[in-house]
Formats: sequence, structure tokens, C-alpha cells
Amino acid sequence: MTFPTPIALITGGSRGLGRNAAIALARQGTDVIITFRSGLDDARSVVAEIEALGRRAACLQLDVSDASGFPGFAGAVRKLLADHWQREHFDFLLNNAGMGLVAPIADTTPEQFDTMMAVHLKGPFFLTQALLPLIADGGRIINVSSGLTRFALPGYAAYASMKGGVEVLTRYLAKELGVRGIRVNTLAPGAIETDFGGGAVRDNAALNALIAGNTALGRAGLPDDIGGAVAALLAPGSGWINAQRVEASGGMFL
Repeated sequence: MTFPTPIALITGGSRGLGRNAAIALARQGTDVIITFRSGLDDARSVVAEIEALGRRAACLQLDVSDASGFPGFAGAVRKLLADHWQREHFDFLLNNAGMGLVAPIADTTPEQFDTMMAVHLKGPFFLTQALLPLIADGGRIINVSSGLTRFALPGYAAYASMKGGVEVLTRYLAKELGVRGIRVNTLAPGAIETDFGGGAVRDNAALNALIAGNTALGRAGLPDDIGGAVAALLAPGSGWINAQRVEASGGMFL
């Protein structure tokens, strides 16, 4: 019996961890739809790289901070699936898109807080809601959180609070979507060498050394570490993992 190639939709897939996840899934035999907010050229580059691996790919523009655009985006996904894949559903949703904020509680403004809420909690909540009719029964959802929900570092209160909300949302989605056989998990990266947050972990040697010294495996994380973790959670043999928070940090701050 031949099964159709799985299709993954990754928000924020044009760069950083989303890009690495897209490439890792393509290598695992998954077709990929990525979203981008403004970097069309970067998104097209990822699509080309996936196609070079022999998989099919496409990109769509999406601002995850604007929930009013989600119904229209869902319509665009529906059309893309029909035109590009002759399918009605996709299999995997990775809620990855995000942005950083470093500000002490005393200095955090309501506007900054609202932005974090819109991007990291309201966005995944209502985007998932809009896409539920398009996710195949037996599919999977991964919500990206952060190691900062387990350990506390000054300056990340607003960001980490939203990610804590995402982890609760994961459990509720798993409970409510279990009747459809949809598994929902949280992936919580530790400190990773990307351009996230201005590239501090990658470019600040002192910060990188501090992280390495407090990580059991002796280094900061690399984007491929997270792409591999995403692929593992979406692999056929991981279907009994559900409603869990999986931290991919190399053993940071044990």
C-alpha cells in the first residue's frame, strides 16, 4: 500500500530554526510549505533548496501578529494544496515564527508586551484554529517554546510568559484534538547560534562561553540541532509522544 507524501506547514520558515526544520523534514521525505513575513528572497531560496533535495515546496506570506489575516491565509493554503499537490489537507503544523525581546520587567512597556502576546501566544492559538479544517486526521502539531520557561534569566519575562502560555495551549490542543488522532507537542530549544535576538548567542563570545559552560554537552546549540529534533518528533515512530514538552538544549542549566 502506498501512502501519500506528508506535507508540513512551517511558520517563519525562511530563516533561522524554521529554515533548518524545513530542510531536515525535506531530507526525511516531507514536502514543505513555509511562511515568511517580509523576506521573500530568503523564502524562495529555502524552497529551491528543498526542491534540490527532490521534495516539493512552496512559500506563502504571513504576519503571525495579525490574527485578522488568518482566515485569508487559510484560504490561500487550501488553494495551494489543491493546485500544487491535488490534496485537501496537510499533515504537520510547526508554529515556529517569532521574535525576541530583552527587557527587565521594570522597563517593559505595554506595547512590547502586546507584541509578544500577538506573535507568540495569540498568533499560534488563532492560526491553529484557522488551519484545523486543513490538518489531516492523524496529523501532528509542534508548538515552539523556549528553555526560558524552565529556567529564569533576567530580561526575558514577557517573552517567556508567552511561551509558558504556549505550553499550556499544547496540552489543551492535544486533549481536544485527540479524537481526530492529532498529536500535539511542545519543542523548547535552549540557547541556539542563530540571528534570533540580534544574534547574541552566535556573535557574543563571552555569552557563548557562558552558555557552553552551563550546558552538559559543553557548547551552545546549533540550528541543525533543532531541525533534527523537529524531524524526530514528526518521524513515523514518534506517534505515541503526545502533549509533552520536549526540551532540546543539550542539558542547559541542569
